[in-house]
Amino acid sequence: MTLHVAPITTADIPAVARFLHEHLNDRVTADAWERAVQVPWKVSAPNHGFLLRDSATGEVAGAYLAFYSERAGRRFCNLGAWCVLPQHRFHSLKLLKALLAQEGHVFTDLSPSGNVVPMNTRLGFEFLDTATAVAPNLPWLPVRGRLSVDPAVLESTLRGDDLQIYRDHAGTAAARHVLLRRRDRYCYVIYRTDRRKDLPFFASLLYVSDPELFRTMRRRLQNHLLVRHGIIALLAETRVAGHRPRLSRMLPNPRRKMFRGDVAAQDVDYLYSELTCLSW
Repeated sequence: MTLHVAPITTADIPAVARFLHEHLNDRVTADAWERAVQVPWKVSAPNHGFLLRDSATGEVAGAYLAFYSERAGRRFCNLGAWCVLPQHRFHSLKLLKALLAQEGHVFTDLSPSGNVVPMNTRLGFEFLDTATAVAPNLPWLPVRGRLSVDPAVLESTLRGDDLQIYRDHAGTAAARHVLLRRRDRYCYVIYRTDRRKDLPFFASLLYVSDPELFRTMRRRLQNHLLVRHGIIALLAETRVAGHRPRLSRMLPNPRRKMFRGDVAAQDVDYLYSELTCLSW
């Protein structure tokens, strides 16, 4: 069998989606993979990642997804799902090298598996501070202020970059949007549901626009997560939340997140990425 590396084009997406459903995570349907790859925000993307293809049959033998965005004058490439058939794992690194050969991008890897972490380190990736507190969601007494998930309220309240972020992510599969308001201030929160020990009862913070207001209104969000969605715990990276919630404990081994490029760690966030586009 002769394999070759090629960019994932729009025409390749259905075949790549079926491949990832069958060989990486069958909890994610092929349709869901397909929707995730085609991001809703505006971006001039060179590809959707790279694939390994059997030159004789045209069958996909491996894929490494990429999610592109342009933000604050920088071009970002978020490395997504990576899967190669076991008999062709020797060729896996070709996909990563093809992605990293694209100059002018800041690269992020926000869900690297255990064996990918040392490989990324050798290739110049740095670690983000992912110190994470897990806080139980309890039926707290109401705190002052209001909470809304109404799209019309979000559209009419958010301003500037927050409004653009909402519009760019409103159609993504994994991002969940909440507006916390008190007097003339708001805090826009984006979270995703996550699994721990295969239990889908956790909410991970992805974006907090006003950490100070979030600190005072966090219990209202936690009450909402528990009562409305049955989510039992909040996973709050301190760099995102801005504080460690009370009654929480720090995870001994938080999930790693990495980046490479001409950017400061504090300027790397989790938006415009696989974390917002794909639920697993």
